[in-house]
Order: sequence, then C-alpha cells, then structure tokens
Amino acid sequence: MKLKHNINPVLLQLINFMIFVYTFVTYIPWYIFSGSRQAIAKAKQVKAKPVNNKPGGAYRSVNSLHCLASVLYPGCDTLDKVFKYAKTKFKDKKLLGTRDILKEEDEIQPSGKVFKKVILGKYTWLSYEDVYIKAVNFGKGLAVLGQQPKTNIAIFCETRAEWMIAAQACFMCNYQLVTLYATLGGPAIVHGLNETEVTTIITSKELMQTKLKEIVSQVPLLRHIITVDGKPTTWSEFPKGVIVHTMASVQAMGAKADMGNKQQARPVPSDIAVIMYTSGSTGVPKGVMISHCNIIAGITGMAERIPNLGEKDIYIGYLPLAHVLELSAELVCLSHGCRIGYSSPQTLADQSSKIKKGSKGDVTTLKPTLMAAVPEIMDRIYKNVMNKVNEMTSFQRNLFILAYNYKMEQISKGYTTPLCDSLIFRKVRMLLGGKIRILLCGGAPLSAATQRFMNICFCCPVGQGYGLTESAGAGTITEVWDYTTGRVGAPLVCCEIKLLNWEEGGYYNTDKPYPRGEILIGGQNVTVGYYKNEVRTKKDFTVDENGQRWLHTGDIGEFHQDGCLKIIDRKKDLVKLQAGEYVSLGKVEAALKNLPLVDNICAYASSFHSYVIGFVVPNQKELAELARKKGFKGTWEEICNSPEMEKEVLKVLAEAAMAANLEKFEIPVKIRLSPDPWTPETGLVTDAFKLKRKELTAYYQMDIDRMYGKNVK
Repeated sequence: MKLKHNINPVLLQLINFMIFVYTFVTYIPWYIFSGSRQAIAKAKQVKAKPVNNKPGGAYRSVNSLHCLASVLYPGCDTLDKVFKYAKTKFKDKKLLGTRDILKEEDEIQPSGKVFKKVILGKYTWLSYEDVYIKAVNFGKGLAVLGQQPKTNIAIFCETRAEWMIAAQACFMCNYQLVTLYATLGGPAIVHGLNETEVTTIITSKELMQTKLKEIVSQVPLLRHIITVDGKPTTWSEFPKGVIVHTMASVQAMGAKADMGNKQQARPVPSDIAVIMYTSGSTGVPKGVMISHCNIIAGITGMAERIPNLGEKDIYIGYLPLAHVLELSAELVCLSHGCRIGYSSPQTLADQSSKIKKGSKGDVTTLKPTLMAAVPEIMDRIYKNVMNKVNEMTSFQRNLFILAYNYKMEQISKGYTTPLCDSLIFRKVRMLLGGKIRILLCGGAPLSAATQRFMNICFCCPVGQGYGLTESAGAGTITEVWDYTTGRVGAPLVCCEIKLLNWEEGGYYNTDKPYPRGEILIGGQNVTVGYYKNEVRTKKDFTVDENGQRWLHTGDIGEFHQDGCLKIIDRKKDLVKLQAGEYVSLGKVEAALKNLPLVDNICAYASSFHSYVIGFVVPNQKELAELARKKGFKGTWEEICNSPEMEKEVLKVLAEAAMAANLEKFEIPVKIRLSPDPWTPETGLVTDAFKLKRKELTAYYQMDIDRMYGKNVK
C-alpha cells in the first residue's frame, strides 16, 4: 500500500514528470548492465509443481521434482561429518565472533528505575580450527564426567559462541542435546529436565543464579552444572551431590584425558541429535526429537535458497539458539564458511536498551550481510521508522514518501532504484549496519505492509520462510527475486508439501482458482516425533503407503499457479460463534497489528457468544497523544483502564478493520487495554513473540467475563 502525501497537485505533476524522465533515461543502461533481466525472468517462472495430476497431490520444487535433496556434501550424513568437512575446507577462516564488555554502569531513568548500560569492544574471533579443538576437548571432558553416547544432556543458555561449541561437542560424541529456552518459566524448565532425565546441564552464571537456583532441588537426577562464562559466586544452597564446573575446566579435563584404545561412538544419520523443547504456545512444552539426517536435510533445503552463500558473508546471531530457526540458520552458515557474530536483542542496535548512548551496537560494529528475524522485531522497526517519518518536516516527509512510493512501483516490476537507495534510504539501511543483502523472516506470519517496508527501506530481499520445529525448521522460503508479499514461497528442495481437505473450515484441495487445505510436509526433514509422547506423535505424524513420513501442521494454505504457498488460516485459531459464523483470530490480529496505536493484540472469541473481543497492548506514545486530544488526563494505568479510552481505541480498530475488508462479525466489539507489554518473561508470548492463547486467556479471564457481561466478583 502506498503512503499518503500532501503535495500541491501542480507541483506533484511536475515531480512525476521529472521521475518519468529519470526513469526513461536510466532504463536502457540499467537494462544492459544491471543483470536484473535474469531476476525478472526468474521471478515469473514456475517455482514448484505437483508431482501428479490428482487432487491433493504433493508439490515439489522444480529443482527437486524427481528426487528430494537430503545431504549438503557427499558422504556428510551426520552433523559431526559436516563440521569436520567445513573445518578442513575453511580451517583458518574466522567462524564465531564475540564482543567483550569494556565498561558496565548503572543508568538511573526519570522513572527511578536503574538500567544496566554497557560499552562493548570490537569482535574477537575463533577460527574453524579453534572451535573444532574446543568442541573436541569439551566432548571428551563430558565423557570424563560420565556422559555416555545416546544419553541426554541439557543446554539452558543465551545465544553465544559457547552454545554452538557445546552443541558441536554433543554432535561429535553422539550425546542427545536437550534445548530449553532461556526465558521459560520454572515449571516448564523442571518439566523438560525431568522428562529427559538429564544429569548434566550447560548454562550461564546469570541463568544459574536467576532461574536454576530456584528449581534445581526439583530435578533429583541432576549431578553436574557447567557454566560457560566462568566460576559463579559461592552458592551455599546447592543440593547435595550437585557439582558446578566451568566450561574451561571441562575442556581442560578433555585435553588431558587419555581415551586409550577406546573407540569413540560416532553417530549414524538416524540417531537423535537434538531434543528441542517448543516454546509452549499451546500448553506444556513438547520435546521434538530431531535426528542428524532431519537437520542435514533441512539445512540443505535452506542453503539452496540463499544465492552466493559463502566466505564473504557475515551472519548476526541474536535469536534464541533453542529455536529451530536460529539453530538452522547458524548451521547453514557454519557449513558454508560464513562468519557468525553474536549479539542479543538488548545490544543489537545503537538504540538498544543496554547500549550506552553514544556507543555502538552490534550491527554497526559487525556490519552483517545476512540476518534472521521474527515478525515482531520487523514490526517494531517498521513502526519506529514510520514514527520518525511522521516527526520530519513537511518537506522531508513528502520527499521520503515520494521516494518510497516510487521504489514500491519499481520493485513491483522487478526494477532497482540505486539513486533512491543511496540518497533517501541509506540512513534507514544503516540501522542494520548498511550491508544486509538478505533478511530472512520466520517463526510467525509477516504482514504484507512490513515486508514491503523492509524491502524498500533496507534495499534487500526479505525472504519469508515457513517451517516448524517438527519439520526441522524447513518447509518453504521465498526466492530472493520474488518481491511479492504475503506468501512464504515454494517447497524447499528437501521436502514436498500437499494440502489435505478440512471440511469443517470449508477448505478443499479442489477449490478454484487455488487449491486449499491443511498443510502437510513430507521429506527427510520431518522429525522422529515427540519425546515420551506417543499419542501426540501418532496424531501429528503419519506415514503413507510409500513409506513417506508426513507432518500435519494444523496450518491452512493455498498454492498459487507458480507453486508458491500462502498461509491463509490456522485450525486452532478458528472459532465458531454462537450464530454459526467462523472467525479466524489470526486474520483479525493480522489486520490490526500494524496500526501505530497497537503494539500487540490478541483477538478472542467464544462459541457461547456472538461477538469477538480483544486484548490490546497500546503504543504508549500514540495512546497518550490520543488521550490528550480527547482531553483525558491521568497516569498510564488510568488511561489504559479508562472505559472512555477503550471506546476511542475501538473506533480506530473498527476503521482499520473495515479498511482491511474484515466482516462485521470479525471486528472486535469490546477490548481491554493492557498497560504492561507482553514479553517472553511474562509468559504471555513465546521467544518468537507468538501469542500464548491459553496463558493470555487465563491472565485476562476477569476481563473476558466483564466483556461478555458475566458477573465479576
């Protein structure tokens, strides 16, 4: 959607004429020298086809119609072999980078709160050889502590170089790595550790003090805690029999260990590499068993969608490594000679919460070429930049809008705009270091408006990916020359996708013009199942007559004529209202989430009632301004708790809903404004910022009762 300007019509005609002349004059040299003709041709090509003409037949990438890809390099069918191959090929090249803290200080905010601020140094790097040696020694050290092949070992740690080193050690020694999000609550951590019966956990000093300290007595089998960042302060409350080690000391044990003639147990492709606990968006976290061959098939498919991937690339790692998106992305980079520089959401940019004013954030220092993000982060960037645009002078704002609309028109035709990129969008691009060539978004649906904004302002393709933990993160990724929005691309070369009829929702794979239905993913990337949960495994996974394993995703999709998939609904998000209409909660949220007034929104509906309600986290600046305009005075909590302000926000939501062509019954009739943001720490959203509907429903139960007219005591 184009941005609106307020330029005098006569002046606008003159500007449009100048733009036409510029476009005409530059078109011929662009056509001859840019090489974009091939990209335009590729964008128009069919990207996937059904393998047969039967309704519901599986779609495959045109690059793997006859055989699905399963290995990156010949003979490298386990993760330890992939790393050994990469180490041999890229031996002295830089691999993992970390910034040292030069200075740390407390900064008192106007509210009285104290924020930690840091000044960070340059990135220091470990080579492929360095990382390999550290991983080998760590693996041997774990064996000295009693870790046996094919037994579970947990990692509960922030994203950092030591996480990847520990993971590679486990892959080499055939230890089954249990991954847990650093933001999980105590009960979820206890559940994961006890269900997998781990005796050793790898963590950081901070997480040991803030999370493990409270729950370690509830994990009776635990014997060893290994901290990746040095010895913690004395902890007198340790349960008897639990020993704390540092990662360095375990590596030292391994370096000295005499394994004698003992043959190290190497993994085979079917062995479990990772038991990855989901973020628990639909209840208790489930442990997904992912084999070596599952991960290798997945990263093979992903790597094929990234052109010219290699030693010149730098990836910034800041998403949780316990999330399949980040783990897969880093393994893709590691296997292709790329550098991985570590970061965190608190130190990512110059404006990030922990970066001292005037010092540099991680993207400015690293200047990455590749980056993965979840929609929540991209939505924040979009809103922040648009707020800055609205604060510009009239001339600056109109110049930005003209350039934005011009570039939108050009990229929709497959053309580039080097002049706009260097003069208008350079500052915005510098927010992510200025060198990004591909942005990959996954974890949740990305709105068309945000995707187009990122395309335009960051001057690079924004690939949308679709995959689940249960498919080793692999499913689809859009190709870099596909500038359409709202789609997730064609199936990767490692898998095939088919659509299953869902009668209750009215979706059929015989629908015209596009076949629709529940998305099923098949291929070697489809995982083994859920740990100690045979009932759920049988429900979500099936095997067909040809022995192909299929994952039933619960998502509803449609295939377009070029073989690209679009996610249009989710079975769990569909609610039947009292009068019989079906409401897609995700569709309602997607239509309203990009409003400047809305930081986050959760739609809610009940089959016992005839209308939709919602919980809204409002943007503080926008809501305060709306309150000022309406003459309402009060604290932030008073504004959010005001029925008057709820009605004003509802008006804005209703206008946006109608503009987005929502049906009348889909538009929220009542809302609750939440003064507190939803973060993974609150337990109301996952680490990928997906809504935890069950937890949100419990948290707002009194408000739900109020909005549906029940008596609230």
